[in-house]
Amino acid sequence: MTFDQAVAFALTLPDTERGTSYGKPAVKVVSNGRAFLFPSHEADTSFGIAIDLDSIEMLKETDPQTFWQTPHYVGWEGVLIRYDSSDPERVREVIGRSRDFVAAKPKARPRKRK
Repeated sequence: MTFDQAVAFALTLPDTERGTSYGKPAVKVVSNGRAFLFPSHEADTSFGIAIDLDSIEMLKETDPQTFWQTPHYVGWEGVLIRYDSSDPERVREVIGRSRDFVAAKPKARPRKRK
């Protein structure tokens, strides 16, 4: 699944829209403005999603070839998904779980500019 395919799938989920996160393209939940799918710092191999820490550990343990983290993401509610996953159906299911996880969060507060 490419980043564009992941974005296209994410946009089929309820209450989603294209947006940006840290100046890069992302898919956000409309009702709270929070991103749940975004390009990773490893954009040649993977994209990222937001999901709870327990799920991240389970995903990395059960399919480390697909779900992984660099030190940048450790301890944060984000996991990387490799483009060459052998189970695109599971990837879609996890993207859906990510949307649900982020949709349950409160509306994002605007950042103060320095």
